[in-house]
Amino acid sequence: MPNRIENACIERGLRMTDQRRVIARVLSMSNDHPDVEELHRRAAAIDKGISIATVYRTVRLLEEAGILERHDFRDGRSRYEETPDGHHDHLIDMKTGKVLEFIDPEIERLQEEIARRMGYRLVDHRLELYGVPLDGD
Repeated sequence: MPNRIENACIERGLRMTDQRRVIARVLSMSNDHPDVEELHRRAAAIDKGISIATVYRTVRLLEEAGILERHDFRDGRSRYEETPDGHHDHLIDMKTGKVLEFIDPEIERLQEEIARRMGYRLVDHRLELYGVPLDGD
């Protein structure tokens, strides 16, 4: 049964090998923002023949096709998520590396207002907040 990422690949005319299908399935099932090493670990658990080089090539292909979005959350690893339908921002836990997604209408309004005050129309942005748990100081 095809998954969201596999369907997006097919819609864009990308050739889908068995290994790409496994990687696409792993990405579609991910609720986090895995890096290549984690994607490889998960994919290799399904198909031992998948190399880390195949995962690197596949995520690069999916990113270039606009199917995946790459994030660099200051931990030295590129992390990936399916390109979202709607905008969201990220809060990164500096102790655990956990990434929390959020949407805040007030922040969105304020960013548009700032751009307008500076003579611009906001067309895109990324907001990454970095923090530690309040009870962990």
